[in-house]
Parts: sequence; C-alpha cells; structure tokens
Amino acid sequence: MVAKFLGSLFGGGAVPRSAAVSDAESRFAAEPAADELTLTGAALEDLRQTALGHGSELPTVVVSQLLQLVDVLRALMGYIGGSGASTEQRVLLNAVITDYLPSPLRAYLMLAAASRQDESAETTALLEQLNTLYSTVKNLDNQVRTGAVTELAVHGQFLRDKFDIDGLHLEGH
Repeated sequence: MVAKFLGSLFGGGAVPRSAAVSDAESRFAAEPAADELTLTGAALEDLRQTALGHGSELPTVVVSQLLQLVDVLRALMGYIGGSGASTEQRVLLNAVITDYLPSPLRAYLMLAAASRQDESAETTALLEQLNTLYSTVKNLDNQVRTGAVTELAVHGQFLRDKFDIDGLHLEGH
C-alpha cells in the first residue's frame, strides 16, 4: 500500500509483491482469531506440561485444581474455535492462560519446598487464587455459551420486527 502511494507520487507505479506475501497477508487478515486461539492453545498445553512436569514438587490438590482448570479451558477453547466469541472474551481467555495461571504457579514453584506443603499459608493462597480463576473461567464459559443464544434471540427479534411476522394475516381472517 505504501509502495502504491509512493509510486503514485513519483510515477513509478506499484511495486509487484510476491504471491506468498500476498497469501500470507490475506490469511492473517481472514483468520486472526484462529491464529490467536492456536497460540493460546499452545500456551495452555505448556501450562499443562508444567503442572505435570512439576507434579512431584506440588501438593496433589494443586495439581488436581490446575488440571481441572486446564480441562475447562480446553473445552472452552474448542467451543470458541467452533462458535466464536467477542474480542473481550478472547482477550480474557488468553490472559488467564498466558498470565493469570502461569504467573502464580511459577512464583509458587520458586518457593522453598517447606513452603509448598499441603497446609502452608502459601499453598492456601495459591488455592484461593486457583478457586477465583476457576469461577472466572466458568463465568466466561457461561458468557460465551449464552452470548451465542442471546445473539440469536436478538437476530430473531430483528427479523420479526423487520418482516412483521406477528402481523402477517391471510385476507379475510
């Protein structure tokens, strides 16, 4: 686009671009949400591998809650991949997977082994964070799934209003 503009100013015309560059740009423009979900999915798999890889260093309840969150997030990502979601919902999903879950987990793993015991204050704090994230993820899941229903209801109401479906009557009836 810049080449076209500069070419038009200086009489050189547009600089031809390779088909590969053009194809890559059109694919990126057509599927940014799919690419974002792919990257988020990879981050989710990394999180799962981290939880499993450090399982011996973590209390069982922490590993269990992490893997439960991963399962819910994976199902939500599958639904979003098939049905879509708003930008805000995709951003929240990405933030949970790439920051809100891994950051406290990494900080917890850096603690001394004595601090990572079942009844320690640090474990209790991490479990509270995981519970908060779990409720956030379940709320997001509900919003994404009911948002599709609400969108269909709004579209149906639009069609009803536009075509006055309730006001259609046969002559004489």
